[in-house]
Amino acid sequence: MNKILIIALLASLAAFAAACSNSSDTGTTNTATTNTTTSSTTANVNTGTTANPAATTGEDVPASVRAALPDAQSITKQHKDLTPAQISSIEKETGSKAPDTDHHSYLAFSTSGGTRKQTGAATVVGAGGKQIIVVYESRNGLPFIKDVRGESVPQSFLDQFKGKGHDDKYQIGDDLKAQGVDEATAKAIASAIHVDIMTMQTLYGSTHAH
Repeated sequence: MNKILIIALLASLAAFAAACSNSSDTGTTNTATTNTTTSSTTANVNTGTTANPAATTGEDVPASVRAALPDAQSITKQHKDLTPAQISSIEKETGSKAPDTDHHSYLAFSTSGGTRKQTGAATVVGAGGKQIIVVYESRNGLPFIKDVRGESVPQSFLDQFKGKGHDDKYQIGDDLKAQGVDEATAKAIASAIHVDIMTMQTLYGSTHAH
C-alpha cells in the first residue's frame, strides 16, 4: 500500500517538473520574438532617416520653377496667408497693390549625410503679361534675390535684381534701367518683384534693425 502511494507521489512530482520546464521555455521564446521585432523596427527607422530621397516634385510645381532650382532633391509648395495689417504695410512700403492674400512659394530641399535642409526658395510673379520666376536665398535669416528668370524678358534686365533685398529700391530710371524692356513692362516687373520680396520678408524673414 505504501509502495503504491510512493509511486503515485513520484509520478505527480515528475508531471509538475515537466510543466514548469515547458512554461520556462515558452517565456524564452516569447522574449526572443519580441527582441527580434524591436530590432527590425529600429532598422527600418534608421534606413528611412539616412537614405537620400529621390527628387520629388509634385504636379503643382511648374516646370519653370524646377528649372530655376536645379540642385533641389525635392520641392514643396507652400501656402501662407497675409493678414490685412501685413498687406497694408506691404502696399504702403512699395506703393503697389498686393496681388492676393494667399502667397505661394516653392521651397527647395536637399539631403546630405542624412540631414535634410532647405537650400532655397522660389516664387512665380505675374507682371506686364510676363511670368517671372524669382529665386531666393537666405542671408542671416533675411531673403535676398539670388536669380530672376522670365520668358521673353532680356536677362540683362532681370540680372539687375540679383542680390537685392527688401530694403533696396526698385525704381525704373533711378535704381534700375529698362535695358531692352519697354518702360511700362519694366515698371510692372520691378513693382511686382518689390511686392514679392516684401511679402517674403514679412512671412519668412527674421526681424532686424535697419
